[in-house]
This record gives sequence, structure tokens and C-alpha cells, in this order.
Amino acid sequence: MAKKETENLVEEKLKNLYQLQTTLSAIDEKRALRGELPLEVQDLEDEIAGLKTRVEHIENDINEFEQAVAQKQGEIQDAQESVERYKRQLDEVRNNREYDTLTKEIEFQSLEIELCNKKIKEANAKVEDKKREMAHTQELIADRQSALSEKKNELDEIMQETREEEEKLKAKATELEATIEPRLLSSFMRIRKNARNGLGIVYVQRDACGGCFNKIPPQRQIDIKMHKKVIVCEYCGRIMIDPELADVKIETPETTEDKPKRKRATIRKTAASKKSEESETKLS
Repeated sequence: MAKKETENLVEEKLKNLYQLQTTLSAIDEKRALRGELPLEVQDLEDEIAGLKTRVEHIENDINEFEQAVAQKQGEIQDAQESVERYKRQLDEVRNNREYDTLTKEIEFQSLEIELCNKKIKEANAKVEDKKREMAHTQELIADRQSALSEKKNELDEIMQETREEEEKLKAKATELEATIEPRLLSSFMRIRKNARNGLGIVYVQRDACGGCFNKIPPQRQIDIKMHKKVIVCEYCGRIMIDPELADVKIETPETTEDKPKRKRATIRKTAASKKSEESETKLS
């Protein structure tokens, strides 16, 4: 009696697991309808964030160059005032030494003015380059935002179509998960996560595993049909279930005995047709 109860318990576990697998696969199909849209939306959002950060850096560079220009303009003004002062002092010199000193100071301040003008010119050129780069970056942002808006609208439409069905499937999956012991559920979820097609439990197809399609030994197939314990594929690690227990109808392949009969029938037909042709030729 206890043995039969154990078998029934294992059957119930496998049935619940397979129903959970079916439900989760249906959820996966709904999500697959979205395709790469969620990833594309995320990529566009990341790209826009990166472009906005670039704009901030460009604005900081422009401010730094403009501050440098303002500083150099102040230095030019100071140098011009120094030149004017030294020129006035030239009228009051008393000896050649003072004259040479003032002349050198005027020459030095003039060179400083030229250097500052050169720096200002270079800074202004860089500001123009940065402004062009900013304009191009802002165009990219506008283009990416337009594409993001289209992708989001497309994704929202698909989400609206599938959201209600997906919520129902999620609720069903939650109910089924509550009926499965935590240890078995954890193992199933781990197997499903590692499986490429998301299948954690599969039924036997043509004497092979329905997940990796490796042949299953006859004795192991018998154990699977007995439903006495949870059995996993020795190749891929997926949980195995008997097709009958999973309520899956497997089409039986044509028996090999029918093929020779058909072949012999066609041989007889061809022989009979040859005889009839020979008889017709003789009569003619």
C-alpha cells in the first residue's frame, strides 16, 4: 500500500513539473514575440545617456576655452597698459641704460601680447570645433530619441497584446510551483536555466531523450514508465517523464514488415505488366 502511495506521489510530482514546464514554455513564447526589442530599447537608452554625457564634457571644454580666452584678453590689456606706461617713461629717461631697459620691457610686453593673441586664436578655433562636435552629437541624440520612441511604441503594442495572457500564465505557474517541493523545484529551475531551449523536463521520443536526443537504454526506459522515482537523463541532466503520463500522443512509425510487402507488390505489378506487353506483341 505504501509502495503504491509512493508511486502515486512520484506521478503527481512529474505531472506537476511537466505542467509547470508547459506553462513556462508558453511564457517564453510570449516573451519571444517581443524579439530583440527590449534589448534594442535598452541599447538605445544607454547610447543616448552616453551621448548626453559627451555633450556635458563638450560644454565643460567650451567653458574652459572661453575662460582661457577671457584670461588672455585680460593679460593683453595689462600688457598694453604696461607698454603705454613704458613709452611715457621713455620721454623721461636720463641715460642709455634706462632707455635700453624700457625698450626691452616694451619689446617683451609686445611679444606677450602676440603670444596671447595666438593663444586666443587657437582657443577660439577649438571652441568652434567643439561647437560643431556638439551640434553633431545633438543631432545623433535627436535621431536616437526618435528611434527609441518608435521602438518603445512597438514594444508597448506587443506588451499590450500579450500582457493579459502572460499574467494568467504567471499566476498559473505560481500555483503549480506551490505544489512542488522546494528541493525538486530548485533542481528543475537550475536545469531549465542551464538548458539552451529552456526545457527542464522532457518526455521520451523514439527511445531517446526529448532534450538532447541521445538514446536511452531499454532498462532506463522501463524505469521511466514505472514512475517509481524521478529519473534524469545521464547525458543532459534533464528530468525524464513517460509520454503517457505527460498526456502526449506519440505517432508510431511504420513497421518494417510493411515495407517488403509493398516492394514485393510493386515487383509483382511490374512483372505482370511485362507479361501483358509480351502477349500483346505476339498477338500483333
